[in-house]
Amino acid sequence: MAYPHEETKNNTLEVMEQYFTDQPAALAAERTPIEVILAGKKLSLEGAQGVFSARQLDKATSVLLAEAPAPPEAGTFLDLGCGWGPLAISLGLLSPNSQVLAVDVSERARDLTRTNAQRAGVCLQVGSPEEIFAAAKAAGGLDLIWSNPPVRIGKKPLQELLLTWLPLLNPGGEAILVMGKNLGADSMQKWLCAQGFPTRRLASKKGFRLLAVSPA
Repeated sequence: MAYPHEETKNNTLEVMEQYFTDQPAALAAERTPIEVILAGKKLSLEGAQGVFSARQLDKATSVLLAEAPAPPEAGTFLDLGCGWGPLAISLGLLSPNSQVLAVDVSERARDLTRTNAQRAGVCLQVGSPEEIFAAAKAAGGLDLIWSNPPVRIGKKPLQELLLTWLPLLNPGGEAILVMGKNLGADSMQKWLCAQGFPTRRLASKKGFRLLAVSPA
């Protein structure tokens, strides 16, 4: 299978490391309890200092979970930028016959996602960008991506990030992205379309846009 824009992969992985590499020596490892309902299941999970939204489910992710179409019953799915794992765990609960991949450059985030997946009773493959990119290609591509992308890394790094992972979508696959309206969601939609990825708005709620991106 050929992957357009694959020449951006190495540069983008370097960018991700620059902006997101975890520094365990600089951050306390204290974990914080998170009580949350995912896919209708009440769960007691954990966050940690240095991981996005360490104490609760953030509003953007809540919008995605509330408004996104139900995932297919089976396939290869990706949580891009998994944090402590709410999207990946939800995918695993909703589609237990699927292969769910979860990627984050932060080792602490990956550890949290593994722990939280065990608590939720779901099986995930969690890894670094290099590991999960290879796993997605080995699986023949991705059927679904869910992501609350890290918009604050800046416009160009975010574009490079998306150009690394979106080309892995299989025909008929889809990426569901949630972004703040005031953080460039509408301009991102136009840019994705200009890159050859048809993108439509699924919902607008609580100041966030939910975008559905189709393969190029």
